[in-house]
This record gives sequence, C-alpha cells and structure tokens, in this order.
Amino acid sequence: MKITTPLMGTVQYIIEDLCARWDREYIVPPPNTAKTMKLGVQHGPETACLPLKLTIGNLIQGLEAGADTTVMIGGGGPCRFGYYADLQRRILENLGYEFESYTIEPPGQRPVHFVKTVKHLANGRSYRQAYQDVKHCFRKGQALDRIERDGNATRCYEVTRGDADRARDEGFDIVRAAWTWDEIEAAERESLALMAAVEKDMSRDVLKVGLIGEFYLILEPFTNFDIEGYLGERGVYVDRGTYTSDWIGVGDSNPIFGTHEDEIVEAAAPYLDHWVGGDGQVAIGRTVLFKERDFDGVVHLLPFTCMPEIIAKQILPVVLRDKDMPYLSLVVDEQTGKAGVHTRLEAFLDLLESRRRQGRLTAPGRTPRAAACAPDDFEEVVAGETRDGGDTGAGAEPDDEDTRTSGGPRERIEA
Repeated sequence: MKITTPLMGTVQYIIEDLCARWDREYIVPPPNTAKTMKLGVQHGPETACLPLKLTIGNLIQGLEAGADTTVMIGGGGPCRFGYYADLQRRILENLGYEFESYTIEPPGQRPVHFVKTVKHLANGRSYRQAYQDVKHCFRKGQALDRIERDGNATRCYEVTRGDADRARDEGFDIVRAAWTWDEIEAAERESLALMAAVEKDMSRDVLKVGLIGEFYLILEPFTNFDIEGYLGERGVYVDRGTYTSDWIGVGDSNPIFGTHEDEIVEAAAPYLDHWVGGDGQVAIGRTVLFKERDFDGVVHLLPFTCMPEIIAKQILPVVLRDKDMPYLSLVVDEQTGKAGVHTRLEAFLDLLESRRRQGRLTAPGRTPRAAACAPDDFEEVVAGETRDGGDTGAGAEPDDEDTRTSGGPRERIEA
C-alpha cells in the first residue's frame, strides 16, 4: 500500500509519522504550485471552493508519483467539506486512475467507522498499538504547531530577518526525527528553546493582527500567499484562530490556540448563536476573543462560495463596529493574485498604524467612525471586475510556478 493525501499545513508531517509507524509507504505530493491549481481547476467542478480544487490536484500528483491509495478526512454538516472524499474519488476514477480510497471520518461523529478505517490502514497493528501510534503522531503535530505559533510571535521582533524562519525549520527537523513520547517532548523543548534564543528587539511597538476564517486557507500557506510571513516581516505580531492539531484533535480544548471551544461559541453567541457548519460560528467567536486580547485588527480569509464563511462575512461588520476594530475580508479563488492581496494588506496595515497613532480617540457618547459606516459604503472588489465594470486583469493563464500577479481578491476593509 502506497498512500497519498492532500497537503494542508503540517498535516503531511503527521501522516508521515503515522505511515512510518504502520510500515506504509507515504507518497508526499509536490508542494502546491500553480500547476497543482491548474490540475484541480481543469478537473474539478467550476463552482466548487478552492480547497476542493487544490486537493484534487494534490491527489492527481500523488497518484502520478506512484501512490495506489488515497486517504482523505471526512466531515459532516452544512459545509461541503464532507463531500470532498466522494467527489475526489469519482473524479479520479473518471480520469482512469486505479486506486483504493479511504475516508477517515471524525471520531466524534462516526466512531465505529473511524476505528474500522484506522485498523485497516494500521497494517496488522492491534487496536491498542494503533491507538498509541495515533497518540504519538498527534503529539508530534502539537509540537509542530507550538513551533509555528512561537515563530509567528517572534518574527515581528527578530533583529536579523529570517532568524525565526530558520529556527522554525530547524525545530521542525528535530521534531520530525523524534520517535518515542519522551523524544517528542524533548524535541519540542529543544525546538522552542531555539526559537526563544532568536535575538529580538522587544522595544518595538508592533501591530497585532488575528487571522480568522476557513481552516484550509488559514493552514495552507500557498492559498493565503504566506500571509503570516508577509505580515511578520513587516513587523506585525500574528496569531491565527486555527491550528492543525486543534482542528483534527478529539475534544474541544484547543490547547494551541488556548481557548476551549465552548468559550469561543459563547463569545460568538450575541451575534451568531448556532452552528452553521465549518468555522462560520467560531470565526465570529475568535474575532471577539482577539479584541479582548487587544489585537489591532483581524483578517478574514475564505474561499469563494464557502457557505459557512459567507454567513460569518455578513455578520462580521456588526461585530467589529460594536468592538471598534478594523478588519479586512479576503475572498480567494484561482483568479486571486499575490500582488492584489499584498496591496490590500499594505493598505490595511496603513489603516491600523493610523489608528494606533491617533490613539483610537473617541469622546464619550460619540459614535466611532467604524460604527458610522454601513457595509455598503465600502467598495467590494470582485475578482476580474470592479463595481464600476473596470477590468482588473484577472484570469491570466498561470505559469508552473507561483508567479500569479494579476487580478485581486474580493475584499472589504472596515475602518
């Protein structure tokens, strides 16, 4: 059995560890590029969200590299993510690929299916052994997430540009080489110590920006144009509401983000008091929590046509007017260009810096500027076309490398 899976953040390292414990060969697809995107757009449904198209491209490249088995995470609820595995299988079969397909359903929703699938993939390991294997690889995933979290907190203060990224990469290598539970914990401590040793200038008055939205866009740097690195290099402290091990973990404690799911839901309740699928409700709750942590603003990332995040996008202006907090909403699809995203991020940072200089002065009884502006007062930019009909140049044929610079995301800036 030669297994391949879609790419998403640090998931590949978790699966790499698990396949090694089960003596399964793991075929890692090539890193996401415009070629991956092109494959997914060519063979995926036109109106499907971006994550489905990219994961189809990943699986095609994995199968072409020699894999004979695909493994995909399942799901349920209003979000279309739960249909991905079946759609991927049908599309790949129609393309003529011969392979086995396995879907790992969330253990909290379909525990029996989860156990049976894991037992089959575990290559003769007992239930107890398979359980211990999953625990070990998950613990490794938590270590990788903590390194990433500390890297985002360090990058904005580093004296020498690139030191935080180098410490992160070295820490990743140390953790990936660990095997036993004690080795993983020791590797985590060593890696975090490397990050802490990065020379920093803590006198800097840095902006603080939170990332919220759809999990795939937050976790996969290719889809968000490495927004964490881009902001960090410009002196911005970045934290995100979603980490890989929090997202795939059993239970709702969210040890990496640091806030239990119940608290996030409670924070969202005044604005959205029920689950709408995906991360729609928790995006609202995390926004409120970022404000309570004195963040200067939030960036909302969502794929075009993502139903839960579209619901959140309509509610966020109300939340952020109440909280007097700017936000930037970026809707991403295959037409979105890096230059357009970076231009809008630069404008957003200028806005945050201006508010920081003004000290957010609001006299008692005075309506903050953000609350005085209705959402319709701000221009919506749609990929390939502005409101006045002007062409933004979107839709150019991408090269094999990630050199897309035309077009721009659908976005909204609230000041």
